[in-house]
Amino acid sequence: MYIPGATALGIVFKDGVVLGADKRFAYGNFLLSRSSKKVFLITNNVGAACAGMISDMQNLIKRVTVEIKLRELEIKRPVPPNSVAKLMSVIMFSERLYPLLTQVIVGGIDERPSVYVLDPLGSIIPDEYATVGSGTEIAIGIIESEYKKGMDEKAATELAIKALKAAMQRDIASGDGIDLLIIKSNENKEQEIKFQ
Repeated sequence: MYIPGATALGIVFKDGVVLGADKRFAYGNFLLSRSSKKVFLITNNVGAACAGMISDMQNLIKRVTVEIKLRELEIKRPVPPNSVAKLMSVIMFSERLYPLLTQVIVGGIDERPSVYVLDPLGSIIPDEYATVGSGTEIAIGIIESEYKKGMDEKAATELAIKALKAAMQRDIASGDGIDLLIIKSNENKEQEIKFQ
């Protein structure tokens, strides 16, 4: 009852990945913030979208970002998304006795775009699209009915927005706008969509 809800998603498209999440932070039936950020850029080619406790997701992302930047300095090349997801999984598993109350979708591009879903205990599942949070059932229904392999960036972004909007209409813990992160091999861009 007092675990924060949210809706976050990740979708693979032909040239990259789109990650998105709503902006509401509700704790139980109390609305704490209408402008929380749950989508993070970890490296130039990897990002994460989260649902759950804001403090846990922020600390996890900071810790992973530092470790990955140090690793990139060592190996002198970008760390691929699957390695970022594996590191995050190890950290979450090591905290299993006092779990980080967050679900994470890691997405990025190396030789090809990929998305990985992580639960609070560090399970890691690769997929072409995924949703986490209290609005999952609604968002995944939209994505599953409209997702096509090899779709372009515009179609994937529109699908992400449509799925998040549907979740926000029915899930009380999701709402107040959308943050998107689009990662391609040569660029990444963030987009914020506010609703009246």
